[in-house]
Amino acid sequence: MTRLDETLTMLKDLTDAKGVPGNEKEARDVMKRYIEPFADEITTDNLGSLIAKKVGDENGPKIMVAGHLDEVGFMITQIDNKGFLRFQTVGGWWSQVMLAQRVTIVTSKGDVTGVIGSKPPHILPAEARKKPVDIKDMFIDIGASSREEAQEWGVKPGDMVVPHFEFTVMKNEKMLLAKAWDNRIGCAIAIDVLKNLKDEQHPNVVYGVGTVQEEVGLRGARTSAAKIQPDIAFGVDVGIAGDTPGISEKEAQSKMGEGPQIILYDASMVSHKGLRDFVTDTADDHNIPYQYDSIAGGGTDSGAIHLTANGVPALSITIATRYIHSHAAMLHRDDYENAVKLITEVIKKLDKDTVSKITFD
Repeated sequence: MTRLDETLTMLKDLTDAKGVPGNEKEARDVMKRYIEPFADEITTDNLGSLIAKKVGDENGPKIMVAGHLDEVGFMITQIDNKGFLRFQTVGGWWSQVMLAQRVTIVTSKGDVTGVIGSKPPHILPAEARKKPVDIKDMFIDIGASSREEAQEWGVKPGDMVVPHFEFTVMKNEKMLLAKAWDNRIGCAIAIDVLKNLKDEQHPNVVYGVGTVQEEVGLRGARTSAAKIQPDIAFGVDVGIAGDTPGISEKEAQSKMGEGPQIILYDASMVSHKGLRDFVTDTADDHNIPYQYDSIAGGGTDSGAIHLTANGVPALSITIATRYIHSHAAMLHRDDYENAVKLITEVIKKLDKDTVSKITFD
């Protein structure tokens, strides 16, 4: 087994933390523990987004670097009389990645292990076997014999349900497999950017933010940005890796290990051209690899942040990731480290005049 270094230990702690939308406390506590040594002040908004402030020049522009704390998961909605649990998805799920997967129900009496089940294919008509099982026909089996037994174990409607997966360093040690890369990797980037700036002069005030409820509508991004009122913002998240079998370059062109993704366009935002050009020019100056991408069917926290007050120049910088919105996703450590390096170098140059030029040119 690979010995975990300081960075891998942080990434394991972040991804192991349980936190579906509306239940981000455990993930927030982990992020706070890691970012606090590099921040001058830690606050939250009223929904629970974590805001770590680091002052370079207190009269300089405000720069927001936001990753979201929440992960896709489920919520218990009913317990039937045999002790099986009905649930609601919280965030986007594809039914084909869910069946027979292990989950953890977080109750007031402690964690309870379950598995997602459905009617077995052996008793289905031939036509039904050809179709994916609808999520509404799935349930969670915790091994209880009755509703009363499940309740004795602490299970009740509203409880959070989280995918279960063990953080794993692959044989190629650059490849990291875990649940919740979407988007604990963004939280890790925010932590490490503040860490990089610890002893550096920077002509601005930087906010490393862990937002809540991104997966259900970019909600914490909206409230935290309203509190910060940033002048420039970066949404850091995962993107689509286009390097697995069956994906054409027309569908997704990014490859793991070839640099962070600069998002040109997504369903929530057209990226700010001046900021985009400034970031890619900085990457070129420092020989930091990057890739362009566009995601017609998704969005990031930048989509809510850029509409704050009278508008915020914003850009999404993402990490090409395989198998997002499932129990286990994979990304490349170099992409993460290059994203941290790039955002750090950009922030060092974002003084008042530069931000004004980016905004109004």
